[in-house]
Amino acid sequence: MSINWFPGHMAKARREVEENLKKVDVVIEILDARIPHSSHNPMLDEITQHKPRVVVLNKVDMADKKETDAWMAKFRSEGKYPVALDGRNNQIIKKIEPLAIRATAEIFERMEKKGIGRRAIRAMIIGIPNVGKSTVINNVAKKKVAKTGNTPGVTKQQQWIKAGEQMELLDTPGILWPKFEDEITGRKLSLTGAIKDAVVPLDEVAIYGIEFLLAHDPDRFNTFYNINVSASDEIVDIFDAIGKSRGLKAGGNEINYEAVTNRVIYDIRNGKIGSYTFDEADA
Repeated sequence: MSINWFPGHMAKARREVEENLKKVDVVIEILDARIPHSSHNPMLDEITQHKPRVVVLNKVDMADKKETDAWMAKFRSEGKYPVALDGRNNQIIKKIEPLAIRATAEIFERMEKKGIGRRAIRAMIIGIPNVGKSTVINNVAKKKVAKTGNTPGVTKQQQWIKAGEQMELLDTPGILWPKFEDEITGRKLSLTGAIKDAVVPLDEVAIYGIEFLLAHDPDRFNTFYNINVSASDEIVDIFDAIGKSRGLKAGGNEINYEAVTNRVIYDIRNGKIGSYTFDEADA
């Protein structure tokens, strides 16, 4: 599965990020805590160069806590400033602002030595579509300044936003890299809703999700669907079991496999079965 995309607004967004980097002191990257590696855009490393980085692991309530802790340690070891949070919480500025202050301390010390007065920290918000970036921004700014939606690519243009006592945020549209070859990355992005359902074969996404849960949490998976299957079973038999349990039938009492596919993806994507992290920090 080789996926190509690079809509015009994303190409424009990259240019705008590059042009505005000189205006900011720190980059705040929003990642999905369930897929910290897969939701990171490697293209952004090239663009942001040597700017200090605050890493926000959003949707932490839907991720595995042990893995989140491991990712936090990994980011700290890389010299970044990580924080794990639920972007819907209206107190998240209290977690993000102190990290931005720490990340930019050396910058302002140098400015003070040159006799330049203190000003607000200028931060650039980056992240791929649909990782909850707009929700984070709205709660940080205490008002609805960024459009939100469960569809990738809602944010289209840049804007400066006052945040907390010491920060101004530069919002940027979500950017996805123009091409990736890794099928598993594509499935993880799809399973968590970062890319549109029309982009990848959803049956492959559902199969990936089923195989992951049967490998990592089979008892909960079976209990949730009221079935008794294992990772060694044929995938069609697992689909049949879910379809029968949930009454997902087509004409002639046959299992509606499309309905099973959509149900499994919905249940995993929305945390109905449990909280999982699909990227391992030590992988």
